[in-house]
Amino acid sequence: MSDKKTNSYRQNTILAHAGLSPRENHGVVNPPVYHASTITFPTLDEYEARDKPPFNGASYGRSGTPTQFAFERAVSALHGGHKTVAYPSGLAAIAGAINTFVKNGDHILVADTVYGPTRSRVCGNILARAGVEVEFYDALIGGGIKDLVRPNTVLVYMESPGSLTFEIQDIPAMTSALKGTGVVTMIDNTWASGYFFKPLAHGVDVVVEAATKYTVGHSDAMLGTVTVATEEHYQLVKGMANSYGYHAAPDDCYLGQRGLRTIGVRLERHQTNALEVATWLQGRDEVARVMYPALPSDPGYELWKRDFTGASGLMSVELVDAPHEAVAAMIDSYDLFGIGASWGGYESLVLASYPEKTRSARPWTGTGPVVRYHIGLEDTADLIDNLSVGFERFNAARK
Repeated sequence: MSDKKTNSYRQNTILAHAGLSPRENHGVVNPPVYHASTITFPTLDEYEARDKPPFNGASYGRSGTPTQFAFERAVSALHGGHKTVAYPSGLAAIAGAINTFVKNGDHILVADTVYGPTRSRVCGNILARAGVEVEFYDALIGGGIKDLVRPNTVLVYMESPGSLTFEIQDIPAMTSALKGTGVVTMIDNTWASGYFFKPLAHGVDVVVEAATKYTVGHSDAMLGTVTVATEEHYQLVKGMANSYGYHAAPDDCYLGQRGLRTIGVRLERHQTNALEVATWLQGRDEVARVMYPALPSDPGYELWKRDFTGASGLMSVELVDAPHEAVAAMIDSYDLFGIGASWGGYESLVLASYPEKTRSARPWTGTGPVVRYHIGLEDTADLIDNLSVGFERFNAARK
């Protein structure tokens, strides 16, 4: 099935077929892994035109191989996008995408609830050194975002739900308000990963995702993607990626492509497990609130229900007031929740988080410790038993 044909099918069918070209690979179903540095050309003229726009096809191993291009086509089909550029990590995709559209003296608006490294490493380091002014805005601003636009504003960067505390942004209201301003809209969509939310269909220009997470799905590859709606933006993004020397490894692209084939069934299971665990957590005396948009009690539930088709496995809880030692005792006692960064794999994870240290546009008002959980594909009865043991340790340490 050609990529052109896959666009006419429903999502799970697209996932099963997009990016495949058996006739170009001796009938092999999965695109093979191409390892390459040097690419040869039949004529001098073709060689000398290799790195000039428009950027298409292989010109050097660093600029991509058929393995990478197949993965990019599949991601584009999932999003209903024009084209995609693969990066060696999610953070590389974020940095590369933002830097494509900014220059010294520009002003950008960034959601106060973004992923920590976006705030500290990209905004606080790279952009600050480049003379780009970053203003953090309240993630719940909606259409009011237009009031923050200045003559030198070039980009609005969103993330929905927000990192750590899962605020849902009103993306359609924001993109509608910004229409006609010339401001580029960009979103980190990793939580929904193109499966449960389609930003391009809601007016967003550029979608950034850490494919390391749900796309790969097995905690064994580093990968990022940037998907755009227009050829103009593709040429800009691809040109900047080439300038930085970003290179998505062919083996990781292969794993990303393979992960896409099952992202639908995996995310449905993550959602089922997470909703069951979140509901159970709501009933615990140790929990002040559960931050998970798919819960009817969540402040973002109505927006989530309107714009999303599902929820992934990542959530946070605010515990009742307790010392750090009690939180550590709870987390350290888990058998099934690994203590580690990232998420999106088949396994459950946990981390203590500290939103009060980073928020500025809307200061964090929670009073208890915040713990982030990624609910994996294990049996939920076992996960709940594990969480129960943790609460026993938490309560003992609080006394």
